[in-house]
Amino acid sequence: MGKIKLGVSIGDPNGIGIEIILKIFEDRRLFEFFTPIIFGPFKLLENQKKHFQLNSSLVLKNKNKRLQKTQLNVSDLPMPQDDLVFGEASKVAGKLAIESLKSSIAALKTGEIDALVTAPINKETIQSEDFKFPGHTDYLAKKFDGNSLMFMVSESLKVALVTDHIAVKDVPKLLSTELLREKIQILENSLKQDFNIQRPKIALLGLNPHTGDKGVIGKEDDQVIRPLIKEMSAIGHLINGPYAADSFFGHQTYHQFDAVLAIYHDQGLIPFKTLTFGEGVNYTAGLSRIRTSPDHGTAFEIAGKGLAQIESFRNAMFLARSIYFNRKEKTHPNTNNKIEK
Repeated sequence: MGKIKLGVSIGDPNGIGIEIILKIFEDRRLFEFFTPIIFGPFKLLENQKKHFQLNSSLVLKNKNKRLQKTQLNVSDLPMPQDDLVFGEASKVAGKLAIESLKSSIAALKTGEIDALVTAPINKETIQSEDFKFPGHTDYLAKKFDGNSLMFMVSESLKVALVTDHIAVKDVPKLLSTELLREKIQILENSLKQDFNIQRPKIALLGLNPHTGDKGVIGKEDDQVIRPLIKEMSAIGHLINGPYAADSFFGHQTYHQFDAVLAIYHDQGLIPFKTLTFGEGVNYTAGLSRIRTSPDHGTAFEIAGKGLAQIESFRNAMFLARSIYFNRKEKTHPNTNNKIEK
């Protein structure tokens, strides 16, 4: 595998996103794998570089010049007139976050960048006429006109979600055979295309405690989930379940599968973050373009203090690169049979 042109949106500038971006590229070895393009105000990046006493080399991206391969190329955005304050939720910060995201997505669409890593946003302050979504995943699905899947990835565990940023009370009425089938197919296709797992084995969790106890606690597991598993298994899909989430994770049954499909947000993310926090990656599967992000938020409580950890963001970068080359290999297979060192 070689280098990729990696776009990075800065997220909420009052959070830990820019700190992490600058810290990561203090390790100059990363320029062997990435040519980074940061979408944000050059002046803001310089200010935070000084604040954190970092040595990252920033250069303004020029349309008429080649990208610098050993510096952070900055696709400049206007600097807000109002002050930005670490740890503060503000509409000014939210507006800049969406401008960074819009610019990076435009570059992703045109092929100016090969993949995108998004720093965390504040879901309240980013809401505007341009952004009326519960998070990145839904926004990206709209922009790329696709059916997306929120897919949490680590070395030891992969967990995808049937429903993501919706209220728990709304999950049962949204759960349908059609939705489940769609999410299973997206997950299966992603495991094949993006992770090079040719016969993926998927565990599907149940909705209700004890998967409904034969209808005593709820009927969705018997009426929706089990029939679909039977139907898809009959035509060759390796789908097992439904599993009660507590015993499934408690007994570490997930080790037997390539991925787990949870029905709702906390059912999947509580065990995922408990087992992998600080290392996991959020991947938006199902789209024509590649986007990843760290598995944490803006962390306003530590913003500006120099305490942000880089591992999850770094893993998001390398996952994006791996997916890019896996997809490229599927499209343009290597026929020389040489093993890449």
